Amino acid sequence: MKNFCEICRNDVDCKVSSVLMTGKIKDKEYEYMGKEARCVDCNSLVFVPDIIDFNLKALYDVFREKNNIVSMEKILEIPKKYDIGKRPLSLLLGWGEQTFSRYCDGDIPTKQYSDILEKIYNEPTFYSELLEKNKCNLKSELSYKKSRQAVDKLLKSNLSANSKIDLVIQYLLNQCEDITPLSLQKAIYYIQGFYYAFYETFLFKEDCQAWVHGPVYRDIYFRYKDYRFNPIEKTESFDVSIFSYNEKAVCDSVINNICCYSGKVLERFTHSEDPWIITRGELPISIGSDRIIEKEIIGSYFKSVKEKYKMVNPEDIKQYAWDMFNNC
Repeated sequence: MKNFCEICRNDVDCKVSSVLMTGKIKDKEYEYMGKEARCVDCNSLVFVPDIIDFNLKALYDVFREKNNIVSMEKILEIPKKYDIGKRPLSLLLGWGEQTFSRYCDGDIPTKQYSDILEKIYNEPTFYSELLEKNKCNLKSELSYKKSRQAVDKLLKSNLSANSKIDLVIQYLLNQCEDITPLSLQKAIYYIQGFYYAFYETFLFKEDCQAWVHGPVYRDIYFRYKDYRFNPIEKTESFDVSIFSYNEKAVCDSVINNICCYSGKVLERFTHSEDPWIITRGELPISIGSDRIIEKEIIGSYFKSVKEKYKMVNPEDIKQYAWDMFNNC
């Protein structure tokens, strides 16, 4: 498209090139890569609205990056990701009804609001908790239901069908009778700990957190939370050949020697073990926490258990479980 050149006084073709530019925001200068258009006849700068918009966005993108402010792209993606309107999202967050809409139009959020939006974009579990906690702020039940469905789908997809932790869950649901979400969390935790004790590597990359009721894998909690205190639906078939001999040995020993106890009994087990105690620190037992139980603490504790009980193979877990039951 031709643009008007004020020197030539005519619509002319332009040559567009990238140029290092400097702009000022809040009395501070920032360098950014912008664009300029020049008349092909006289080489004068030509005003092109689209290029002005591009340069303004480039300047503000650098400002956001330098000040750790959430990007415009992430802001615009959040309502799509969670299937919620701009105004309902503002209300859900306890902000003014137009606040999020202004951010979508280019206003820059404060650092506090930016951190919230960044966390919402990156962590579906965090958004899921906000949705449940603040759903009373929404004016429409439909807004809640649509967003609930979207975030639940995200949470389930985050647990890949081929991830090791998900395969272990499916095996537990195939082998165990009447396993509740609480029992499932403890079984996964003990498999992780004892696998490291015997083979000095962790079976799962996922971290667990020191919640009120013991170690919890957050994404798995939200996956099965609707079962509450009821047994999770059983997996009817499972191809055990996907496990190595060592993986199956640890899983089977935990199923036989740990999963025979109820979730509340296993909660008492974990409440008396170092990983949960150390991570909780000074927190009262009834206070919620999202502190991660570091893998190094888990590994160190379960290796010490293995040495104390002179365990030779995973089946030797039995004596430890029996002692914990008698002492807790």
